[in-house]
Amino acid sequence: MRCFLMLLLMCALASPVVAADAQLPGKGVTVKPARATWNTGYFQEALVSEGLKELGYKVKRPKELQNPIFYQAVAFGDVDYWTNGWFPNHDGQLPPDFYKVATKLGYVAKAGGLQGYLVSKEFADKYNIKSLDDFKRPEVMKAFDANGDGKADLTACPPGWGCETVINHHFDVYDLDPYINQIKASYSASMADTIARHDAGQPVFFYTWAPNWTIFKLKPGEDVVWINVPKIMPKESQKAGEARMTMSGIEGAVSDPVKLGFVVSDIQVVANKKFLEENPAAAKFLEVFTLPLADINEQNTRMQNGEKSRKDIERHVKEWIEKNQVTWDGWLEQARQAAM
Repeated sequence: MRCFLMLLLMCALASPVVAADAQLPGKGVTVKPARATWNTGYFQEALVSEGLKELGYKVKRPKELQNPIFYQAVAFGDVDYWTNGWFPNHDGQLPPDFYKVATKLGYVAKAGGLQGYLVSKEFADKYNIKSLDDFKRPEVMKAFDANGDGKADLTACPPGWGCETVINHHFDVYDLDPYINQIKASYSASMADTIARHDAGQPVFFYTWAPNWTIFKLKPGEDVVWINVPKIMPKESQKAGEARMTMSGIEGAVSDPVKLGFVVSDIQVVANKKFLEENPAAAKFLEVFTLPLADINEQNTRMQNGEKSRKDIERHVKEWIEKNQVTWDGWLEQARQAAM
């Protein structure tokens, strides 16, 4: 009898520990995340880091890496994951035999990596603007000529950006140089001027990508519309993703489908396979984690407005979790179940 009572006592003492361990499957494991150099991806990384911490993992500060360097680092196991994979855009940046040691999983934002040209909805309607070719019409050139040089003005990409090379390609293959002037100054400053002109009731024409603060300030379908390129004529580097340069279901597009002229990417987590195998809770959380594009755009806008310190981003994470607590708790529960 005495032995039986001692056994019951030991079970009672052990059960809280078992329960605690079930809640913290990552206890004792240090995680090494990375993040991309563009700040529109910081929010996703911070949310995932918070989720892994709640699962008991010790999460290091993320290493900020250029794309090709990250893909080499995750293949070697120097970092464990990032939330900034853009596919198929990043396919050409992967080292040989990458998928033997690393993988992509889940969708941070399916078809979230948009790029293209947008025009004020009011003036697109007024002048029946559907594609870049419409900027060859004299009345459209005149309406969108902000600097008086006789050409329509396009807020484009600064020198050295990847989008600059694609836009230059478009100017060549669609013969746009005589009709459109590229503004290649600082993108943030140029877009601030673009938004000010829109708010003053003037027509605007600009390149952007998503996620991005620009399409939170100027909402597709309400303030602006995505327009077509005349026809799909990919650069050599785009040919593998040619099928994803025309997309259906894009909110605020002038047509469905719309020929964007840029490869539309899925934003995905990329992680080291060994790390995932050894950490099923982390693997499940990374798989189920996803964000509405509108939420990313909203947070990016707050950063653009000055809320960009680490403490600011941590506050944005806390506020997002509070607003989406049921979803968040569901992700954590799936992760804990995966570790059992």
